Amino acid sequence: MGPGGPPGYRRRRSRRDFWQEWSEERRSHWEDCDSPPCDEDQPGFRPPAPPEVAREWRKFFHEFTGAWPEDHWAFSGRRFSPWHQGQASFNPFVASILSKGGGLLPLYVLHLLSQKPRYGNEIMDLITEQTAGQWGANPGAIYPLMNTLEEQGLIEGTWDDPTRRTVRVYNLTEFGDQEVRRLKAIVRPKLIEAIKVMQNLVENLNAGEEEP
Repeated sequence: MGPGGPPGYRRRRSRRDFWQEWSEERRSHWEDCDSPPCDEDQPGFRPPAPPEVAREWRKFFHEFTGAWPEDHWAFSGRRFSPWHQGQASFNPFVASILSKGGGLLPLYVLHLLSQKPRYGNEIMDLITEQTAGQWGANPGAIYPLMNTLEEQGLIEGTWDDPTRRTVRVYNLTEFGDQEVRRLKAIVRPKLIEAIKVMQNLVENLNAGEEEP
């Protein structure tokens, strides 16, 4: 690799914030308003179809790094696979603590059920909302977890309509209420600790860099 970067590498502006540059590129590429400014909240804005967004994001990534996402030495692994399909809003660092084995998802599901009974789809929607869409819960992750929680006696599922059996409502049991309090006592201090560590790492990454 030469001093200018890998083959195909093209320097882009300050290079301090890839995502900000992508946002600007996306807005300028698909701006479709009668008059400026073009804002996604304005009626004139017309977002592009997802496949086209994915193609353009991959091209942008390639121009920025000199490699396709699935071929990049740091981002080729399974953890970043949604980026390979152009899911730019996906945050692998958020997903790593919410995905299977991450430890936080069971606690957060129990926390949501401690507020009130909920449907599985409602739980998925709330998680997507609370993560600002950076990790989208899916049936393949949520419903096996709900089965596990039910087997553990932490929640109880009932059919909204017993005759049709199409929508299941989940309630937290008394044992589940006790367990969610215990889990919070274990997990919450470590989450706070992790946030402090991450903040320290971010500050170190920013040290010595001049603003553009």
